Amino acid sequence: MDGRKMQILELLKEDARRTADLIATMIDAPLEDVKQAIAEMEQDHIIVKYATVVNWSKVEDDKVTALIEVQITPERGRGFEGIAERIYLYPEVKSVYLMSGAYDLLVEVQGKTLKDVASFVSNKLSPIDAVLSTKTFFVLKKYKQDGIIFEEHEDDHRLLISP
Repeated sequence: MDGRKMQILELLKEDARRTADLIATMIDAPLEDVKQAIAEMEQDHIIVKYATVVNWSKVEDDKVTALIEVQITPERGRGFEGIAERIYLYPEVKSVYLMSGAYDLLVEVQGKTLKDVASFVSNKLSPIDAVLSTKTFFVLKKYKQDGIIFEEHEDDHRLLISP
């Protein structure tokens, strides 16, 4: 991928509301080149979706998020792909990552209550034949996501002391 497309991606990742006109000005490129690059990246599924990052704790408290470590036995001929697909198709599942280390998949799940998440694990996830074990961790508070800090914090105004 060329440098111009990488610049465009970085600017859109920072703020998806930026227009092609603004991006063209920011990277000193012709507007038509920027529009064409964005269209190509959308067509190639490099840009998959334009999304807003929301601090849900400021809006509503009725969502519970859990991270679930899942150990699985890979399927012959498909490896982890088929099992990961079966898991990510559930509407409760927000993300699935193939991991290295002590477990194979990290699954992010959202529910209305702790009981909903526990029910998902016991009734949908654990019964999958290839699933060997699960370990569930509930998210208590989100401080940072995708490089965005959710908490307002004071700057450190202490004086520097040097020897």
